[in-house]
Amino acid sequence: MSESASKTESGVSLADVRRVAELASLELTEAEQQRMVKDLNAILGHIAELGEVDTSAVEPMAAGIPSLPDSVAARDSKEALRGDVRRPSLDRAVVMAEAPETDGVFFKVPKVIER
Repeated sequence: MSESASKTESGVSLADVRRVAELASLELTEAEQQRMVKDLNAILGHIAELGEVDTSAVEPMAAGIPSLPDSVAARDSKEALRGDVRRPSLDRAVVMAEAPETDGVFFKVPKVIER
């Protein structure tokens, strides 16, 4: 199957999978690449199906959780959020003294990304 022929209606091609794998520093076998094309296109197909659902009668929500009854919300709103108050931060010298390795300003950490 050619790279252009591997593109489906949803739009993820073998070239797309290879590019994403390269950016993510993943080594995928040819079989894994083909499976990723299939899986990603299936996911996009399911998302497209969700886009076809009629939600015109559904009231918009500000959050993905149901709202609390007004009496509970009124009681908990005072306890749920603290005031936005400026507070002193940690002393840099104390924090740097506890670090395993530092230059006095930043923490030094081992390099984890190799290219």
